[in-house]
Amino acid sequence: MNDTSGRRDFLKLGMAGLATAGALTAVSAEKAAAQAASDSVLRTALDRGKLIVGTGSTNAPWHFENDAGELVGMDITMGRILAKGLFDDPTKVEFVMQDPAQRIPNVTTNKVDITIQFMTMTAQRSQLIHFSRPYYVEGVALLTLPGSENKTFDKLLAGGSATRISILQNVDAESSVHFALPQAQVMQIDTQANVLQALESKRVDAAAVDLSTVRWLASRNPDKYFDAGKSWYSMLYGAAVRQGDLDWLTYVNQTFTIAMFGHETALYDAAFKEYFGQEPPPRHPGFPVI
Repeated sequence: MNDTSGRRDFLKLGMAGLATAGALTAVSAEKAAAQAASDSVLRTALDRGKLIVGTGSTNAPWHFENDAGELVGMDITMGRILAKGLFDDPTKVEFVMQDPAQRIPNVTTNKVDITIQFMTMTAQRSQLIHFSRPYYVEGVALLTLPGSENKTFDKLLAGGSATRISILQNVDAESSVHFALPQAQVMQIDTQANVLQALESKRVDAAAVDLSTVRWLASRNPDKYFDAGKSWYSMLYGAAVRQGDLDWLTYVNQTFTIAMFGHETALYDAAFKEYFGQEPPPRHPGFPVI
């Protein structure tokens, strides 16, 4: 039995079972500290033999079906990272498709163990669920055309009031664009597809969309899209778990931290490069920057 499987079996057995077997006195302090509360999702998932993750299937690069019909994306990878930590097997996870409106209710009613669905962390949402540590920092960015004279942010800024920007219609659309391009003309459009279509038809000079969308499209279609090189308005993406389960929250946080900054970064790094077209920043031994 290896050390990982030994700790997993210990978690399943629980304190009462160990006491009954007369093994409690032989257990190390390290293993005793690894105990999960009997009603924790950590214990439940281990007993079940799989993790249940609420997510979506229609939003690349976060959660979508590839050409082979497989569910993939950065959110999906984060779920597999948790499963690998639990079972030494990233495939031992069931993904439950849910509408964004169900991201919090499905966690609080225990329909899923965790929601990983490009969920922006806010103080209001944190009153209803616990967020994990952030696993991505989203932002607003500018998508342009590779053959355009004004494809870079500096050119767009220099264009002043002649620069035209498309953005999804919302109450903060004007102020969002003007934060980076104070004089630009803002074209608010009803759907994200039409925001991009306005760019493709050259009715605007750039489309203001999520940074992850810019990186996904520019890396997958470099002949069609270009990253103008500007992003702003940081928004943290975190996974959601039910309140009151410190053992499960701690496990999720520590597993994400190890996957992003520790000795087991292979899954996270491969997904970051695949979905955002970039190498993750290098991690250097020494002072922890996490």
